[in-house]
Amino acid sequence: MRAGKPVGKAILTAAVLVVLTLSLGGTSASKSVDRSATYEQLKLFTDVLSIIQNQYVDETEPREVIYGAVRGMLRSLDPHSSFMDPESYREMQVETSGSFGGLGIEITIRDDMLTVVAPIDSTPAWRAGIQPGDRIVKIEGLATKDMSLADAVKKMRGPKGTKVTITVAREGTKEPFDVVLTREVIQVQSIKSQELEPGLGYIRIRQFQERTAPDLVAAVEKFDKGGQLAGLILDLRFNPGGLLSSAVEVSEEFLGDGKLVVYTEGRVRNQNMRFTAHAKHAITDVPLVVLVNGGSASASEIVAGAIQDHGRGVVLGTQTFGKGSVQTIIPLSDGSGLRLTTARYYTPKGRSIHGKGITPDIVIEAPKEEATGAKPNTPPLSEAEQMKRDVQLQRAIEILKATRILDKTKPTAKAG
Repeated sequence: MRAGKPVGKAILTAAVLVVLTLSLGGTSASKSVDRSATYEQLKLFTDVLSIIQNQYVDETEPREVIYGAVRGMLRSLDPHSSFMDPESYREMQVETSGSFGGLGIEITIRDDMLTVVAPIDSTPAWRAGIQPGDRIVKIEGLATKDMSLADAVKKMRGPKGTKVTITVAREGTKEPFDVVLTREVIQVQSIKSQELEPGLGYIRIRQFQERTAPDLVAAVEKFDKGGQLAGLILDLRFNPGGLLSSAVEVSEEFLGDGKLVVYTEGRVRNQNMRFTAHAKHAITDVPLVVLVNGGSASASEIVAGAIQDHGRGVVLGTQTFGKGSVQTIIPLSDGSGLRLTTARYYTPKGRSIHGKGITPDIVIEAPKEEATGAKPNTPPLSEAEQMKRDVQLQRAIEILKATRILDKTKPTAKAG
């Protein structure tokens, strides 16, 4: 993190399922909180707990009753805040390591429904044709209404090679349909890069991880041997987010020193942070096109928003997902934890992305069959064929070629 350190050990993130770890000690959340009213409500809680323990038809385990109450408390706040029992908390820590048995779906709750943010590239969900915006209405026949994100993730994750059936409702289809997926160990490679033709580089970021920025720099240096790089495409489509610190580091490689990348605002003072660029050798003079779509969320929107606000490149594609809140993971004394929404982030020009997303400079819709690179129940196209049919990518190439031609035809200024 390059813009100051919060209290305690922190891991800044901006993903739906990979979130910020931060200590909240040392600052009052609000002077207006009526503590006497709070204690009165706590008395009500303990009274109800006592009645349950003494009079409920079955004997209850106090911890489970309290866990249930805390889950309901967090669920009443917003879709991204939740309680994790010790087992769920451990699973979350496994998830952030980058390798886990699952389906490769990044999910959130939108309009009270379990919604796909994006399938992760080259995973079971991707190959099955799962699309951003799909609603998962059942998991193994169990309705997901009122199911928390943590519980949904837990039900979809499992040992490698086992199967799970999800029921999907998709816009444009009359009835929900079942998709049977086989779990795999999901290992996300952050960067994919290739030179489309001499001087024209393509970098796809699948997810923002610790090594994303260094790998991006290495890819650019490989393209730019001898100063030949004349244009760059940064593909953030189907990128559901990741580490906020990584998004800042990627942004600063394009913006130049001192430029504001993103800032956050919350009720607690140490949640109000500003992140500025500090790259020593920023790539500021290479024409840039950023590709986004409805599967671009969170950290992806930070990068696209910063580049757009500073006029550093052209953002092309379709409206992004609109996930602009920051979650804090707070460990608790018994090994459980809270995932709590503590701030919202804003682009350099003060735009809140949450619930809105980033509107591209050039809007180009992708044909439905190109949505994930695969159609349900059909073999996926080869990578080369996918790129040839990718109308958004081809438009980006046209823009960069036109820019390169214009640069070559500009008259050279002479002194005197």
